[in-house]
Amino acid sequence: MFNPPFPQMIKGLPQADVPLPGVQAWLSQGKDHQIVFFEIEPTAKVPPHSHGAQWGILVEGEMSLTIDGKTQRLKPGDSYFIPEGATHSAVFHRFCRAIDVFADKDRYKSK
Repeated sequence: MFNPPFPQMIKGLPQADVPLPGVQAWLSQGKDHQIVFFEIEPTAKVPPHSHGAQWGILVEGEMSLTIDGKTQRLKPGDSYFIPEGATHSAVFHRFCRAIDVFADKDRYKSK
């Protein structure tokens, strides 16, 4: 499988200030939403938390995503939806690239 890195048009976007070790992200800011392009090391873990609605797709890697106590193992091409207020967490089994759309326009700030 061919997994090119995110191109310069994405890595040239503002970096998102994500307070998790092993996570880099680039931010595309909309008027009423955010699109975030993530690169995540297999050492990273996202602790349980909640916020507005989130939709995403795993571009590369393998991860386990738990939403309201139900865990699914995701592979490239799998998409997911996290409803507003749902408690969720993630564990990354391999290096991952993901694209997430957040209903919260201010979910992340730029660095």
